[in-house]
Order: sequence, then C-alpha cells, then structure tokens
Amino acid sequence: MDTAAEPVALPFEAPLVELDAQIRGLESRDDAEAFAEQIASLRQNREDMLDTIFAGLAPVDVVKVARHPNRPQTADYINAIFRDFRELHGDRRFGDDPAIITGFGRIGPYKVLVVGHQKGRTTEERIKCHFGCAHPEGYRKALAKMKLAEKFNLPIVTIIDTPGAYPGMGPEERGQAEAIAVSMRDMSRLKTPIVSVVIGEGGSGGALGIAVADRVDMMQYAWYSVISPEGCAAILWKEANEETNAAAANALSLTAKDNLANGIIDRIIEEPRGGAHRDPADAAARLERHLVDRLGEVTRLNPRTLVESRYEKFRRMGSHCTE
Repeated sequence: MDTAAEPVALPFEAPLVELDAQIRGLESRDDAEAFAEQIASLRQNREDMLDTIFAGLAPVDVVKVARHPNRPQTADYINAIFRDFRELHGDRRFGDDPAIITGFGRIGPYKVLVVGHQKGRTTEERIKCHFGCAHPEGYRKALAKMKLAEKFNLPIVTIIDTPGAYPGMGPEERGQAEAIAVSMRDMSRLKTPIVSVVIGEGGSGGALGIAVADRVDMMQYAWYSVISPEGCAAILWKEANEETNAAAANALSLTAKDNLANGIIDRIIEEPRGGAHRDPADAAARLERHLVDRLGEVTRLNPRTLVESRYEKFRRMGSHCTE
C-alpha cells in the first residue's frame, strides 16, 4: 500500500491546509528548535481541528472522502491483509473484467475467497478498470468463484467500492442487469459464510451485486445508496450542481450512520483520524481485525441456518427505516 502518495486536500479541509503550511514553514527554518513549543501547539490545533471537521461532515462531504484519490482500494487491502493471495480470472463465457478482483487468500486463521471492486490508481489503471464500474462478465466471474468457494466450504469476503455498474451499450447487450440479478439471487442461496464491507463507494446494483451477505458493514466515511448524489440530483432537479448534489446526498441517507440506523448494514468500522487515506496502514489493520472477528461469528453457523438467516436479514430491510 502506497503511504507516500501526494496529499490531496478536500474543499472543507482548507483550514487544515493553512495550518500545515504554517507548520512546514516553521520546521524548515534553520532555527526551528527555537519554535518547538509553537510547532507543538500548532500540531495540537491541527489535530483538534481535524477531529472537529470530520465530526461534522455533511453527507455530500462524506461522499468526497469516499472518493478521495488516495483512499485505499481493494487491491491495497488485499496486499496489506491477505496472505498468499492468488488471483483468479475470467467468467468462462466472455472474458475477464479487471473492475472486479477475485482470488483465494488467508486472513487470520481463515482461508477465504476475496471478491472486490477495483477502481485503479493511475489514469491508465482507471480506464482499464472502468473506474470501478464492473461489466456483466465481472459479476459472472465473481459468482463463479463464489460457487467454487462454496464447493470447498470456504467463507467469502466481498469488498465494495463502486459508483455503480457500467452503463455502456456493450455491457447492456451482454446482460448487465441479468448478471447482477442472478448474482444476487445465487448469493442468497450459497451455503457458505459471506461477509461484505463497503470501503468507499457503494452505488446501486453495482454494489449490491456482490453484497448479499450474512454480515454487511461499512467503513466510517464510505457511502452506500440506491444512486449517487449526482444521479439523484439530475433526476429530481434536472441538474447536478453543488446545491442539488448536497440536497440529494441529504435525502438519500447514504452515510454509514444512516445505513446503520435504517438497518441496511450491521456495523461501522471506525477509520483513522481524518479518514483512511491519512493512514492506510492503520485503516488496513482495523479492517483486518474486523474481518477476522466477523469470520469468527459466521463460520460457527451451520449452512442451513446461514441461508435462512441471510434470507430473513434482507427481507427485514426497510421495515424500520428512520424518516
């Protein structure tokens, strides 16, 4: 995981940028030791300001954090917390989709199948991965590998990070909606434990296509919703701009707190101070502990109980939504 990426400031972080500039200015002086007390005070002010800013994020700002260019992606977490990972390719029908990674690996004491969206980091990688928007062959690949995990009685971990399934003509011609629907149906019937975590963006059926699980959790600054704020704004107000995007984000109840309150997810994974992008190694360690804990819960259930509980879990969704 690259922890030396060039820092990128989000719009609401402007006060932090100013403090960082002051700190760097003092630290770069030849007589920096004489300003040690002032530097320490500025650093503490910065930490306090960081806590205040992130404690009061608006939903639209949470979306910006989830999309941060330095935020850890599926491949980063795989490299950081899954040992002996071996990637599997292809859907045996059309081809391989790099927007979804699948493979077997180890985490804690468990051998698991890992399935996750991948956005890509560089421009070339993002284009190759369709910016994390999977094609139907991606969902068919994922489902085929999940059935292989079921065959060998191995639990499944799915990592969600997509703005939505790819909407182009090619994917539609190859059965995009059908591939997602079949994946959701068959995941609900798999006789093996499934744990899903939304690490960034969780957009619409593109996310749900690999998120029918026994435990569905979210990172603290991720979002999970039926549509993106921009898509919602374009439909409701016929225009996606700063004002309508913010209104849409508020209406969609897309934050981790909202999804937990509405019974859509089961738990929130707390991120490092200021978001996962500020300390990817700590974020990975937190996710690893969470997954090991969750796998310990679900691997104790027998297959029949597992499938029945999973069905009831999704049947209950929306029955006690907040206003």
